[in-house]
Amino acid sequence: MTTTRARVSSFSRNVSTVTSQNPGLKHGPNGTMLISSGIPDLDKILGGGFPLGSLVMVMEDEEAPHHMLLLRNFMSQGLVQKQPLLYASASRDPKRFLGTLPSPASPKGDKSSDLSHEKDIRIAWQYKKYFGEPQLNLNSNNGGQQDYCNDFDLRKPLDRHFFSGNNVDCASIKDSPNLSSLQDHCAGFLGKLSRNEGNISSAGRIAIQSFCSPQCKYSTEEWHMLSFIRSLKSMTQSSNAVVVVTFPPSLLSPSCSLRLQHMADTLLSVRAIPDEDKELAKLLTGYQDMIGLLNVHKAARLNTQVPVILEATTFSIKLHKRRFLVLECLNQAPVDGSSGSSYGTSGGCSGSTKVGTLDF
Repeated sequence: MTTTRARVSSFSRNVSTVTSQNPGLKHGPNGTMLISSGIPDLDKILGGGFPLGSLVMVMEDEEAPHHMLLLRNFMSQGLVQKQPLLYASASRDPKRFLGTLPSPASPKGDKSSDLSHEKDIRIAWQYKKYFGEPQLNLNSNNGGQQDYCNDFDLRKPLDRHFFSGNNVDCASIKDSPNLSSLQDHCAGFLGKLSRNEGNISSAGRIAIQSFCSPQCKYSTEEWHMLSFIRSLKSMTQSSNAVVVVTFPPSLLSPSCSLRLQHMADTLLSVRAIPDEDKELAKLLTGYQDMIGLLNVHKAARLNTQVPVILEATTFSIKLHKRRFLVLECLNQAPVDGSSGSSYGTSGGCSGSTKVGTLDF
């Protein structure tokens, strides 16, 4: 009897051992590798996360710093997974920003297991049945195993031992007259993460906050900023890293802002919600729990020319229990038929203002 062998194409790569050695990576479509954005809902929206070698740009809102939520989770996810990180901002001491990064939340099953095994706490007999017998959690982080994406507690700061090592580098762009020093800094960082076919030793992250901030001396040199982003994107494409850049489009000319948006592989924007917008509160459900809106203008499509079609492009930003960042689709509120300003009064073809069962 002859045994049949599976036919393997000569163009396919054996990358089965990549995710086992690097738990922070995931296989994506068209032979790409993905890293998490630090927000589970955003990973689901984008199809798994950010592809390695891509440039992500976030358009800031001039009224609220909601872009900081995306940036903090992105940086914390890399530090938890021990991935190299380069952070640049217009502040004098960028290292102080690391103290504001959120900490990963504890697994859901740890609370009950800790209470049931605590010797100093006595539990009444009628409540012991709710804790049950201790079970082995195969998805826990014991033994050095890490999750691809964590839920981060915005009220709990990240432990200092995560960013006290040599894998974190910070740069200030406030006093620099041009972007040549930052470009050399990024080139040296990405040079250590050069792409090697079939072997990904580590994946890095670069986070640049408020790239076109007026505190920078180069903020008026738009052509110089465009050339920097163009060179940064070319260096990122040949490396195992993801670059996230936030910029305020209101401080740039329309032509410069459109060119920056065009060079991005993944383009996002955040917008604040007014406190008392009665018209918007009538249209959307859960308006009181929203703190902002997230728009996905473009999703990365590497190694293919087929565009990515999303089910929705606008999502609401909420804080679950005021701790965890959640993204939800917008849902239209039900229309109250008893109100005078309903759709029934404006949808009729006749000029009469009376509403009847047979009024068309």
